[in-house]
Amino acid sequence: MSIPMRAIEFLRLLPLAALLLGGCVVGPAYVKPGAPEPAAFKEAQGWSPAAPADALERGPWWTLFNDPVLNELAAQVDVSNQNVAAAVASYAQARALVRQQRAGLFPSVSLSTSGERSGTRGAGADNHYRLNIGTSWEPDLWGRLRAGVSAAGASAQASAADLASARLSAQGELAANYFVVRLTDAQAALLASTIEGYQRVLQITQNRFDAGIATKSDVLQAQTQLANTRIDALSLARQRAQFEHAIAILLGKAPADFTLASAPWQAFVPEIPVGVPSALLQRRPDIAAAERRVAAANEQIGIARSAYYPNIGLTGSVGNAGSRVSDLFSASSALWSFGLSAAQSLFDAGATRARVAGAEAGQQAAVARYRQTVLDAFGDVENQLSATRVLAQQLVLRRQASESADQVEAQMLNRYKAGQVGYSEVVQAQASALSARRALVQAQGERQSTAISLIQALGGGWQAQ
Repeated sequence: MSIPMRAIEFLRLLPLAALLLGGCVVGPAYVKPGAPEPAAFKEAQGWSPAAPADALERGPWWTLFNDPVLNELAAQVDVSNQNVAAAVASYAQARALVRQQRAGLFPSVSLSTSGERSGTRGAGADNHYRLNIGTSWEPDLWGRLRAGVSAAGASAQASAADLASARLSAQGELAANYFVVRLTDAQAALLASTIEGYQRVLQITQNRFDAGIATKSDVLQAQTQLANTRIDALSLARQRAQFEHAIAILLGKAPADFTLASAPWQAFVPEIPVGVPSALLQRRPDIAAAERRVAAANEQIGIARSAYYPNIGLTGSVGNAGSRVSDLFSASSALWSFGLSAAQSLFDAGATRARVAGAEAGQQAAVARYRQTVLDAFGDVENQLSATRVLAQQLVLRRQASESADQVEAQMLNRYKAGQVGYSEVVQAQASALSARRALVQAQGERQSTAISLIQALGGGWQAQ
């Protein structure tokens, strides 16, 4: 097929015209909004953690707890967790939208062909064939299309931060549930040891009753205390099963297909470097996502303002037409055209102005949400720092209380054997000792849970790109 030179030159000039005409932007320039940023963390004053300042920047954060089983489980979250999988798909969708928006900056080319046969009664029929290559392009005179690309890009970056948030949340929930299971195992072992002790005491009380030294009420109290402790052990077993099931779901497995074997509990709590407040704005994925959505909302203002200006369109086509298929490849039957169109809304009853005002309000709302996210982030860190400090102090006191309660229990039992006190005092001392032991174990577990929450509040192992 032969194409006229003027048509060919027109098609060649379209990309160059795109560069020359797309130089005006009507949207506001984006400036990252300011946010509250304290000079230091209030709860971190005088607290100097021993870990190096870059501990969280190297590898997965959960390895700080030195637990091989946790390391293995946490590594599976990124692969199997369905919430993370949904976030990955959302990110891929956002990136595809960026490519879709960017394609609008360039001319589109289409190929069409047609054939028909027509005639009148009593006359012969004629054949008509047509082959056409057409192109159309809307030059981005006012920056509307580029604003759409920028908005889609910012949304894709926000989606990437949402993905990081989903990963961090799932990993943190897994670690927290894992340590609850280990805490439950430790408490179960404590109760098992206590039950053995109560069984021995019950036997002693029964022997004393058989010898006529103790009363029947002493035996009944010992039996009641033993039964209640066994009930507590069964409650722990139920609690452990629930958290084991939660871990299975986080790993993308059915609870029936997952079992976490009991293992000794390592009540290790790493020292978490707090860093400086400005680093928090860079590390937290939810802050990054909120800021990128402000940028996307800012571009929407430019898109709305572009409606004040006319839409310019360029079209061109080349092709052949004839009564035979062979004519489609003949130079004598070549056809070509090109055109320029412009459209401008003269009256829309203030609809464009309303859309611009709506876009500006949307941008202001995004800024407010960003600043609120920053405030919430600083609040999270301060809360976890406060909890870390208080729990460390409580642990010392819990240990002292447990040691004292153990001594009282031993003394009361010896005095009961010597006939110096009644059995009710033994029961009270045993209950106090068990409560103090469980509180000590619980305090150790709370410190681990708080360490996980602090790591999440600081952004985990995620780094802003």
